[in-house]
Formats: sequence, structure tokens, C-alpha cells
Amino acid sequence: MSLTIKPHFHHQNHRMHKPTSTNSRDWTQIYTVYGMEQWQTLLFLVFQATLFSIMSILFLLYYQPICQFLDTFFLLTATSSTGGGSAARFAAGFIGCVTALSAVCLFFAAGNFFYSSVGLRYEMAQRIVSCVNDWSNVKVALDIGCGRGILLNAVATQLKKTGSSGRVVGLDRSKGTTLSTLRTANVEGVGEYVTCREGDVRSLPFGDNYFDVVVSATFVHTVGKEYGHRTVEAAAERMRVLGEMVRVLKPGGVGVVWDLLHVPEYVRRLQELKMEDITVSERVTAFMMSSHIVSFRKPIQHILGPCEVRLDWRC
Repeated sequence: MSLTIKPHFHHQNHRMHKPTSTNSRDWTQIYTVYGMEQWQTLLFLVFQATLFSIMSILFLLYYQPICQFLDTFFLLTATSSTGGGSAARFAAGFIGCVTALSAVCLFFAAGNFFYSSVGLRYEMAQRIVSCVNDWSNVKVALDIGCGRGILLNAVATQLKKTGSSGRVVGLDRSKGTTLSTLRTANVEGVGEYVTCREGDVRSLPFGDNYFDVVVSATFVHTVGKEYGHRTVEAAAERMRVLGEMVRVLKPGGVGVVWDLLHVPEYVRRLQELKMEDITVSERVTAFMMSSHIVSFRKPIQHILGPCEVRLDWRC
């Protein structure tokens, strides 16, 4: 069995091409339909950026009084007054520059977070959909950690375009989220192609070899976070999710995962599970971190000698 890892989109065939202009969509339209997950984080970043901006402006407006205050402080704490004025000006200027730079960085982080949550997430959903050669033969697909449904509805839209009678199931940990996702599917006009349910991704409530396609977007890295992202326990939980993805895939089915940070772990685990056509995209910066799309195909069969060997996909 051959396993191939291709590190860049432009080395691949048409399965992972970037979306064309027909798939583009204004971010305001996306935001209107789907809103934004983790908006509290965005508000926190904007608040901190605004606070640091105000502080830097105050340093600029009251530079001389601040220098006088720091000069007095240095005179009280130093044994000699030599160079006290220069030290005060340097300290005031340094603090003002650091404050202004912090404001710029926080505004940039807020902008990147918003773009990653709305525009980039929609674009990457189109890329994930393009990883599957033929959607007309897909009868059942699964979106793990469907959230507000950007990827889920992208899959449903593709099924609708190809005239397929298939359906896509969205799985999430929150019942409230699944209800919201069904509403967005109806808004997008693909409600008849979408089913949502609540469940544990570490033990998927589906039988073996059930889905033709399994996808997931920026979700797997959140599994096991209660143990800390870089702990052995968290890594084991993520590997359980991958094992479950493989278990529910039909032989010959395609799995596609877009995720942050832990992609090398996923590739190693997929190799251990004897997956075929393992492909890794180029790096995409999302949420101020490195991200990649990993696609793979479950082998149709495993033969060892004269007998077929069934593998246990569970971790």
C-alpha cells in the first residue's frame, strides 16, 4: 500500500484547487447568515486594543508631565541625579512606543480573528468541498463539529448542485448550536439536505462504514483542551477522534480535516491507520496560527496473503 504526502496545493491534482470566483461571497453576507462564533474573544481583543490606543495617545499628549514625574521618581530612587532627565525621557518614550505597538498588534489580531471566523472559514469550506472528486455518488456525509454550519451548508450546497439525493449530517456538542445550524441551512436553501444532531465526537453515534465523506473544520484541536493542548492526554483524545472518523467512513470514502497546530500528529496517525492518498495543503494562517487541510482516503480493502485482514480503526 502506498501513502503519499503532498505538501502543497499546486503539486496536487484538481481535487484541492482553490475556489473560483463563482464561489466567492461578500463577508457581510456570510456574517449576516452565520454570525460569528467566539465573539467574546473578538470583543476582548478590540477592548484591549482600544485601551492601549488611549494610553498611547495620553502618553503623547502628556509626554512632558510624564517625563517630569519619572524624573522625580528617578531622583528619589537613585543615589545620583546625573542623567536623571535623560533616563526619564527614555523611559517615557519607551513605554509610549510599547503601548502604541501593543495597540497595533491587538487591532491586527482582532482583524485576523474576525477574518478567520468569517471570510477565511467560508473560503476554506469551499476548498474542503473541492477535495472530493465526485459528489454525485455521495449518499451520506458527516461534518464533525459543525458549529454554525458554514462547512455543513457548503457540503449541502454541493450535493444540491450535483443533483444528488444524499444528505449531510452535522454533529456538535451543543443542542442549541445544532438548532441554530438548521436555521442557517434553511436560510441557505439547503434545509432538505441537512440533518443535525448532538453527540460526543470521541465516540461517534454511528455504525462502522456508514459515511461516504467525513469533514471537519478547525474543531479537532479543541478536543481534550481540558487537559491542556500539549499534554499526552489531549493528544490521545485527538487521536480518538481521528480513529472515529476512519471507523465511520466507508471503504473508499474520503476524509478531509482543516485544523490548527497538530496536523503532523494527524498525518502520523493516518499513516498508522493505513490510510491512502494522504495529502497536506500549504500553510494558511488562521486565528494567528498555522493551519493546513489534510485529506485522505480509506482503503477499499486490506489484503495480507490469501486472507483479508480487518483492521480495528479505533484508537
